[in-house]
Amino acid sequence: MTNQWIFNAPSAEEQTKTLRLAEQLNIDSVLTGLLVQRGIDSIDGARNFFWPKLNHLHDPFLMKDMDKAVMRIEKALANREKMLIYGDYDVDGTTAVALVYKILKKYTSDIGYYIPDRYTEGYGISRKGVEYARDNGYQLIIALDCGIKAVEKVALAKSYGIDFIICDHHTTDSQLPDAVAVLDSKRDDDTYPYKELSGCGVGFKLMQGFIQRNMLDFTDLKNCLDLVAVSIASDIVPITGENRVLAYF
Repeated sequence: MTNQWIFNAPSAEEQTKTLRLAEQLNIDSVLTGLLVQRGIDSIDGARNFFWPKLNHLHDPFLMKDMDKAVMRIEKALANREKMLIYGDYDVDGTTAVALVYKILKKYTSDIGYYIPDRYTEGYGISRKGVEYARDNGYQLIIALDCGIKAVEKVALAKSYGIDFIICDHHTTDSQLPDAVAVLDSKRDDDTYPYKELSGCGVGFKLMQGFIQRNMLDFTDLKNCLDLVAVSIASDIVPITGENRVLAYF
């Protein structure tokens, strides 16, 4: 079997950008050519890629429903409600659960977590998981890396008096679940600047919003960036934009 490499020759415009960027950054044009191929064709874009900063992260409240999600968590903390952190069983989901649980555990003991069984419950929000929350007195479920299509399960939870916050990054259907908040930058009505966060990345943004709104110490969340980086690698999301910043740190 013979393999043949197929090279896409750069256009004249790409060649111009490559040479200009090489001169501006004082690096080899081979490197700047790779940057241009990946859509990084300005000196600011290149600087942000090579030298990212945490303040390059977007304001979490640019994400639709973020304010509702943070307010519901604050209400749960104030009223000593039991919160259940629910995540998918893959690496992205379990790192997301670990991150959100670790941050909120500092502010409440009324918190638990739930990972559905891959074989008996399958992907996403399960009836068994909702009934577990009901039977154990949970009043709020924070779903991570799943839930964007769980219309029936969220309705079931609501009938039990259980609220949902959904943090997902998968493509949405035309109908969203009737949750208190649905955080997913792939929503058609969401103008959040970055669309490629992992599920754990969305959980990170929720905790960033919670910490920012309540003027808490960001250090605890920064110390969880290893979990976010593992989720980015494992879920094979692009290491661009915010994912580049999160993975770098």
